[in-house]
Amino acid sequence: MADAKVIPFDDDRSRARRRSARADGEAAAVRALPGPQEPELPGTRAPVEEPAGPAAPEPPAAGGDWERRLAGGLAFLRRRITGDYEVDEFGYDEELTDQVLMSLLRPLYEKYFRVEVKGVENIPDEGGALIVANHSGTLPLDGLMMQVAVHDHHPAGRHLRLLAADLVFVLPVVNELARKAGHTLACAEDAERLLRSGEIVGVMPEGFKGIGKPFGERYKLQRFGRGGFVSTALRAGVPIVPCSIVGAEEIYPMVGNARTLARILGLPYFPLTPTFPWLGPLGALPLPTKWTIQFGEPIPTDSYAPEAAEDPMLMFNLTDQVREQIQHTLYKLLVQRRSVFF
Repeated sequence: MADAKVIPFDDDRSRARRRSARADGEAAAVRALPGPQEPELPGTRAPVEEPAGPAAPEPPAAGGDWERRLAGGLAFLRRRITGDYEVDEFGYDEELTDQVLMSLLRPLYEKYFRVEVKGVENIPDEGGALIVANHSGTLPLDGLMMQVAVHDHHPAGRHLRLLAADLVFVLPVVNELARKAGHTLACAEDAERLLRSGEIVGVMPEGFKGIGKPFGERYKLQRFGRGGFVSTALRAGVPIVPCSIVGAEEIYPMVGNARTLARILGLPYFPLTPTFPWLGPLGALPLPTKWTIQFGEPIPTDSYAPEAAEDPMLMFNLTDQVREQIQHTLYKLLVQRRSVFF
């Protein structure tokens, strides 16, 4: 299989974003040239036909939509086989993400969790921004659902680049899919480069403490680390968009943690839920809870001086402001929620 072309991250990516269809060419109208014309002989004028009224529209060709889908799918396969597609230096494959990965996640997003999105207009139409969200659910499905929410609902069709933990990039298959979907290692250097290049970056500062907390502590935010995400946003001069996710806490109610087994397997925790591992693979099926994702008002950072990123008190205050805004929104959404499942 031919290798895909790797493009510089800050290169013009318009070649990979060909979303506008090419307009069909229109026949040019033929007009008589100026100047003398040959005289018209009597009786040679063609009879003028009366208009017969508007012509009935032709019925669409049977199977036309199916044929277009088939042709598009075959063209996609040809590009994948020949390597005629592009990835950036982080491994992000926009075409594969748009046409395959998002299509696989969308039924889970729309039909299973029935995600409701609010405040997506708070994400800027252009330029970089850092989305900071709570983390929960035992498995990190909330990050994927947030990625679909930005992809499908933002009016400018923006893409979310998630910062993921080291464990994601050591797991077979998961590592490759994460790279293709635009995820990258959760380090300040990668995050700052993405933000400076105008990308929307998503981070969940709670990390494993958030998704691995017991069910009794649901919707109680854990510590947000040392505020590294605030420092990154200050250096890049991009706004911070708080994001609150309700519904993920209940998909795998974690009632216990087999720590010894987790150490043997090299995992941060081994969850015990009412269904897992007692029901085997069936117990790994998440509960069909009703989700709400709300993006809050952005917190600007471009008014601070460059050296502000080294001010620990400022980072502490901004971190606390973001955390309090997410927690307050979580409580508000929980009060408004009618049921866990509806």
